[in-house]
Amino acid sequence: MSQAETRHTPGTPCWVSLMVHGLAPTQEFYAALFGWEFRPGPASLGPYVRAVLDGAEVAGIGQLPPDRHLPIAWTTYLATDDADATAEAIRHCGGTVGVGPLDAGDAGRLVIASDPEGAVFGAWQAEAHVGNTVAGAPGTPVWNELVTRETSAVGKFYESVFGYEEEAVVSADFDYVTLHLDGRPVASLHGVGHALPRDKGAHWMTYFEVTDADAAARRVTELGGHVIKPPRDGSSGRVTTVADPEGAVFTLVRSAP
Repeated sequence: MSQAETRHTPGTPCWVSLMVHGLAPTQEFYAALFGWEFRPGPASLGPYVRAVLDGAEVAGIGQLPPDRHLPIAWTTYLATDDADATAEAIRHCGGTVGVGPLDAGDAGRLVIASDPEGAVFGAWQAEAHVGNTVAGAPGTPVWNELVTRETSAVGKFYESVFGYEEEAVVSADFDYVTLHLDGRPVASLHGVGHALPRDKGAHWMTYFEVTDADAAARRVTELGGHVIKPPRDGSSGRVTTVADPEGAVFTLVRSAP
C-alpha cells in the first residue's frame, strides 16, 4: 500500500501518543492489556516507542524528562498537510501552540497545541510515518472525542482550523456534535457543562476497541490501573472509562455490531 493511499484526510484523527515517567512499566501494562508489541523510534523524540499490533503501528509512548511534571494523558493527533499553516491557523483562531512545528526525524512534522478551552491535541504532517493504518480491531484506537464545557464556540475553532462539517444532536439536555469530513464521521465533541472534571478540564478522550469491556475493566485493575466509570451500555456499544497506573485516562469500548 503506497503512502498516498494511506495518507489521512486533513483533520482526521491519525495517531495517539502518551508521554509518561516510567516507559518500561507502561509498556508492560499496555502489552498485557492490548497485546501490543513495541518498536523504537523516532530517536529525535527521546526515549520513544511505537506500539505494534499484528505488524501495524497503533500508538506511541514516550518518556518525559525527570524534571517535566506535565499531566499524563493520551494525546489525539489530527492529520494535516502543512503543520506550519495549521499552527498559524490555531493561533489565529484563538488556540495556543505549545510545541513546534518541529520535525520528528524523517517520520513527519508535528505541532502540539491547545484549543481555546485548554484541551491539548496534536497535528501531524506525515512523511515516512502516516499514523494509524488499522481501524476497528481490538487493541486499536477507534474513536476520539473532545470532552469540553460546551460545544458551540470550540466547535467553530475546530471547524475553522480543520474544515469539519458539524452534525449536532438536537436535544435540550444533550450537547453533542459529530465532526464530519467528506461526509464521514471522524470525531465528536461532547459538552458536559459543570460535569467537566475540575482537575482535568477540557480534554480529548481516546476510545480503544476491546472484545469484552467488562473483562477489560477487570484486567486494568489487575494490572495496577483503576476504573473511573464502570462498564455501561452507551450509544456506541458497551464502554468503560479507566486510567493506567500513571493516571492516563482512556475509554474501552466493545462497539455495537
